[in-house]
Amino acid sequence: MDLYAAIDLRDGRCVRLAAGDFARVTVYGTDPLARARAFEAAGAHWVHVVDLDAARTGEPANRPIVAAIAAAVKVPVQAGGGARTEQDVEALLAAGVARVVVGTAAITQPGFLAHLAQRWPGKVAAGVDHREGEVRIKGWEEGAGRSVVDVVGELARAGAAAVIVTEIARDGLMTGPDIAGYRELLEACPVPLIASGGVGSLDDLRRLARLEAGGRRLAGVIVGRAIYEGRFRVAEAVAACRGVPVGGSGPGPSSSGPGTGTGFGTGTGTGREAP
Repeated sequence: MDLYAAIDLRDGRCVRLAAGDFARVTVYGTDPLARARAFEAAGAHWVHVVDLDAARTGEPANRPIVAAIAAAVKVPVQAGGGARTEQDVEALLAAGVARVVVGTAAITQPGFLAHLAQRWPGKVAAGVDHREGEVRIKGWEEGAGRSVVDVVGELARAGAAAVIVTEIARDGLMTGPDIAGYRELLEACPVPLIASGGVGSLDDLRRLARLEAGGRRLAGVIVGRAIYEGRFRVAEAVAACRGVPVGGSGPGPSSSGPGTGTGFGTGTGTGREAP
């Protein structure tokens, strides 16, 4: 299982939202390039970048920063947020992004993802965000009225290079990932599945790395706030993702117990609340 170290961009700054709430923003720095380089130096397998402003409005406000991050590191960069047209995807790939995540447009425009996947094989992933099993779109602000299990299966069959699934209610809270939910999604998803939301300890990463269903395991996990808050170091997270023993599990107790979840049916702890 690969570690995707997360950089969420808002107004050019590194931030994290709490449970997808744009009113609950914590700023973790004003130099995304330095953060990306630090993630690479510490051994992250991927850097995962989200333009939160674009996710909300569709306008690529932070695209120059995304391009600069892709140019600054040698590890692959996966980028999403507001990629709603073929031109958006083309621009990100031309800027050096290894894989583009398409969310809202993949869900609301039938055939769009299949077209992108045919034009850029292996370069376009689907992003599916949900709250308690209902898919959300447009920066998490609107319900799509569809089940996450159904949508994940549909987008996988359409040719997505991978599917990233975020449990919004857990994202940025470090309360533990939805183990039961990801087990169910592994059964429904024949392409690489990447977990996002809730990781707060090394034990969370170990549980995700061990998870298996339908003969498949998770391909990756996206981690942001837990690194920024110093719950563990990137190198420790990489080891946990690969099943390599490391000493201790970071400060504090594990954030979740075995089987936690509902199913569907270089951190410094220096973050501050955004003004």
